[in-house]
Amino acid sequence: MEGFLNKIKGFSGFLNIIAGITLTLMMSITVADVILRYFRKPIVGTYELVAFSGAVVIGFSLPFTSWIRGHIYVDFIISGFSKKMRNAFNVITRCMVIWLFLMIGWNLIKYGMDLQRSGEVSLTLQMPFYPVAYGIGICCFIQCLVIGCDFLKIFGGKYE
Repeated sequence: MEGFLNKIKGFSGFLNIIAGITLTLMMSITVADVILRYFRKPIVGTYELVAFSGAVVIGFSLPFTSWIRGHIYVDFIISGFSKKMRNAFNVITRCMVIWLFLMIGWNLIKYGMDLQRSGEVSLTLQMPFYPVAYGIGICCFIQCLVIGCDFLKIFGGKYE
């Protein structure tokens, strides 16, 4: 069990590194574009690159953020409950989250297939949209694995 948890954590961390590199590139492109606009030489397609990058940053950072529980977590309501009740609450909410991300991931993969079939590309750079949809869809499935690891932590007494 510990090996499985470490592999999921490692893979989530790898995706987070990709998100961090993408964020750095996105900021660099934006700064370079602002500076070059001063000299009347803007970077063509900056808006598209930043939009694609933003989607990648959000999607790829999601699993690791959930792993470290870096998201907003309002627990003052359940903090007064017994450990057994908190665990039940956590299991129920994790089931709902897994269902949500399975649906989001599945629909993003279907949407990516539609985009690929239609050959839809961005206006300026003619970049295809479907790789981003596929990437975020896969990250949603990885998010389901991360939330599934929460079950192992809850039942193993290592959650919280």
